[in-house]
Amino acid sequence: MYTSHMPWNGPKVLPLRERAELVNDILSDRLDTILPAIMREADIDTWVIVCNEDNLDPVFRTMIPWESWTPILQIVVLHDAGEGKGVERLNISRTNMAGLMESLWEQDWHGEEDQWGRLRRVLDERDPKRIGVNVSDVIWAADGLTVALNDRLRQTLGPELSSRIVSAEPLAIRWLETRLPRELELYHHACAIAHELIRETFSRRVVTPGRTTTADLRWHYWQRSTDLGLPVSFTPFFRRFRGKPNVAKWGEDDAVIRHGDMLHCDVGVEYLRIITDHQELAYVLNPGEEDAPAGLRDGMRQAGRLQDIFTGAWQLGLTGNEILANALAQAREEGLSKPKIYSHSLSHYLHEPGPLMGLPWEQERCPGRGDVVMNYDTAYTVELNVTVPEPAWGGEDVLIPMEQDAAFTEDGPVFLDGRQTEFHLI
Repeated sequence: MYTSHMPWNGPKVLPLRERAELVNDILSDRLDTILPAIMREADIDTWVIVCNEDNLDPVFRTMIPWESWTPILQIVVLHDAGEGKGVERLNISRTNMAGLMESLWEQDWHGEEDQWGRLRRVLDERDPKRIGVNVSDVIWAADGLTVALNDRLRQTLGPELSSRIVSAEPLAIRWLETRLPRELELYHHACAIAHELIRETFSRRVVTPGRTTTADLRWHYWQRSTDLGLPVSFTPFFRRFRGKPNVAKWGEDDAVIRHGDMLHCDVGVEYLRIITDHQELAYVLNPGEEDAPAGLRDGMRQAGRLQDIFTGAWQLGLTGNEILANALAQAREEGLSKPKIYSHSLSHYLHEPGPLMGLPWEQERCPGRGDVVMNYDTAYTVELNVTVPEPAWGGEDVLIPMEQDAAFTEDGPVFLDGRQTEFHLI
């Protein structure tokens, strides 16, 4: 079981200070390169982001330096001054943006001009054509403007300027999903850390058959991630699959990991503003066994083939629904056993903002999020399953769920730090 003295044998995890320096340097590059390109692509010349201290806008969170304190009202104005002039990055708050944005407001203790008044003056001076704000009924991460702040914003702008307000959903999608080449390199490293966490958890360093439970695995993974300074992407999930003969032997409610069990995890960590999300499988060898049973191994082979088919269907400009349909059609044509695909965008946030490609309960079309298109320099989960019979378990059907992370660039899809092709053997 886990002990704080267990040495970490995985890839290097930077100390917090070095992480902050790297994140801030990358953020500067993103603001210099990605932001101007997407504003012109979306034909939105001004982006106004407004939020409050304890309810920060999802986009705003990704535009501020690592160590920022964000007191009370936050207003950011991003204005495209035109070709060759770049994008003005204006901060109308007391937040220290570490030189990444120009600060236009200091606390006026005499009340002559508050933040809203300064915002109105900024917009009057620039006369924007289209003012993007973060409201969306499709992309959650593009819907950070609260009702109260939206009302106050429109009151401040007045009817004429308010008539120019549009949804900044296209900007939010492209800002949040797009990764610089250096970020994609770091994504490989983040996934290497995530893979090592799984390898360690699915090993005899942690698992003692006949004693360890799946709850023990969850808490080991969570504690280990926390001790490394890596927030988990979501609540870690571990479960076991067991053949009917062993279920009869140990009982339906037996929580202890036994020889002959298949173990499954769904886990992820956050590192350098990168989210990972993986599902992998382990098998607990019976005495005398050297590998998992043939049926389970065939299931992993089929799941791997489904991964190839699915990533092979990725194309620039296709919607998530189109990619899902194309991949499932080929998988069924090849005779894969009960294939299911339910994959999603992966970047600053776990499930957004790029195309959704299926849900476990929806294998035809996902309205809204499934209509978002795929772009280059983005990352996704390759999340899917097949169901196969296992002769060693009496011929019963066994679910084989797998998930890896992959990037999509002009060179095509690439798995980030590779993918699982064989069971972790315990």
